[in-house]
Amino acid sequence: MKKTIIITIILAMAGFCQANENSIISSNFSLRDTPKYGKGFTHFDYVNPNAPKGGSVTLSTTGTFDSFNRYAQRGDAAQGSEQLYDTLMTSSDDEIDVLYPLIAEQIEYSKDYTWIIFYINKKAKFQDGKNITAQDVVFTFNTFMTQGVPQFKSYYKNVAHVEALDSHKVKFTLKKSQLDLLHSLASLAVLPKHYWETRDFSEPTTQIPLGSSGFTIDSFKMGQYVVVKRLKDYWAKDLAVNKGRHNFDFIRYDYYKDEIVTLEAFKAGEFDFRMENVAKQWATLYKGENFDKKNIIKQEIPHEIPQAMQALIFNTQKEVFKDIRVREALSYAMDFEWMNKHLFYNQYTRTRSYFQNTEYEAKGLPSKQETVCLEPVKNKIPPRVYTKEYHPPVTDGSGNIRPQMRIALSILNKAGWEIVNRKMTNKQTGKVMAFELLLYSPTMERIAIPIQDNLKKLGIAMNIRRVDTTQFINRSRARDFDMISGGYSANTFPSTNLKIVWHSGFLDSTYNTAGVKDPAIDFLTEKIAQNQTNKQALLYYGRALDRVLQYNFFVIPEWHLSKFRVAYWNKFARPAIRPKYSIGFIDTWWIDKKKQASLPNRNIRQ
Repeated sequence: MKKTIIITIILAMAGFCQANENSIISSNFSLRDTPKYGKGFTHFDYVNPNAPKGGSVTLSTTGTFDSFNRYAQRGDAAQGSEQLYDTLMTSSDDEIDVLYPLIAEQIEYSKDYTWIIFYINKKAKFQDGKNITAQDVVFTFNTFMTQGVPQFKSYYKNVAHVEALDSHKVKFTLKKSQLDLLHSLASLAVLPKHYWETRDFSEPTTQIPLGSSGFTIDSFKMGQYVVVKRLKDYWAKDLAVNKGRHNFDFIRYDYYKDEIVTLEAFKAGEFDFRMENVAKQWATLYKGENFDKKNIIKQEIPHEIPQAMQALIFNTQKEVFKDIRVREALSYAMDFEWMNKHLFYNQYTRTRSYFQNTEYEAKGLPSKQETVCLEPVKNKIPPRVYTKEYHPPVTDGSGNIRPQMRIALSILNKAGWEIVNRKMTNKQTGKVMAFELLLYSPTMERIAIPIQDNLKKLGIAMNIRRVDTTQFINRSRARDFDMISGGYSANTFPSTNLKIVWHSGFLDSTYNTAGVKDPAIDFLTEKIAQNQTNKQALLYYGRALDRVLQYNFFVIPEWHLSKFRVAYWNKFARPAIRPKYSIGFIDTWWIDKKKQASLPNRNIRQ
């Protein structure tokens, strides 16, 4: 009895209360850990709750746009269009997978994880002043299922039924128990039924949609700029999850075609903030009078945020890349040590894991627990998973990679290839090895050329094709490429989203970029999805998956930097505490009027 009382008190402090013996009512939703912020919290720790509102910020982006519907199945959505819709609940930036009230002020879910009820805040309104109702949530889910991208339907196929119990209660029922799916439903963006029911949600639109958030599109010039406006009558502006956030009245996104032009525009005062991802530019071009006078602040901010797997990605559905040995051999053509020294000013570290900078990164040999996880697919994974820790090829940095070339040639020979008349030729078919690397960034072209040169020494033709962003997006979606410069989002932990990225069931989606169809990877991603509430199981299945992905050579890994490289015009102030999992800009910063007044006249459009 005493133990039961103690547990009840702990749950209540965390925002939970027991509705009945079969369900739990809560004001927050966490998959694994106790939420940091209990019921009744007033603001996140990493904000200034008294931050002044007002002013504007101008930012840059590359490419173009032709739509304000970010959920359309085609077209290029405008920057800022992702800000038009609120979700049922929202996350903090100093926790993983913990959600707090936004449109839904409370949830109730069954202890067997087969259903969840969202209680809509009766104050919640769309931007036209009409109430957000449970019927809007039902419409939203059904619209995403029928007109949204195909992977949405695949991901939520376990949802059996969604119904409005009344105007402010909506219930999702699953076909089988799945806590992480209930959790994912809490992140559903809510659409206004009365706006979208007469429109085609799957198509791009140049009309500014009616939203459910505190932002709308104020003005734009198609393909050139977009101005996002903060709505001062936003119903949720004083909720705990929003206190101290969204401090600018206007956010303008200017579109540029070229990165060098973009940087020069920043230095000339055309926009306010820039995060640099090109080492040479950071080392050589962030200089001048405005830097010397501290009108522009240049800063490196260390962090321990999980790193994305930026990489050259093989399309394994292409015949030339179906052989794992070919993919491994080609990885020896990247001389990272030389590139880091001569191109990157020794700023980077080679990426080796899909869980870089997390406890799930596979190191050393598999533990006993990982071996148990792998046992059912032991005969379907590369044997080296058990015998050798994976590392990308290493050179001495001199530019002489003959030892690596010999290894690559040996691997290719075993895979049925040989050099004939200085060209890598298939022994059976007589075809020479040639493929196309698809890019959209000129900076990546500079990086690709040394790899192209090394492959040429092996008799392999890698043709570099740079296209505009629209073509790049369209060809990526259609998987119309041999190799692509891209990457995989940082994985803070092994989530169910890994199925979308790696599972063969999502082969036709836009997320399974490498075109992976592998029974062992299917098994591991399914096990990860089934064990979302089991931290120990996730640890071992996550590491096991990392090992299997590494030794399948789906990518040629690139590099990462555990620092934010930022430069900004000295007009901002920010909270003393930075969120653990982000830089905090533009979410928590604000205009310092004294600093802004001291800046020289600029070309910036306010």
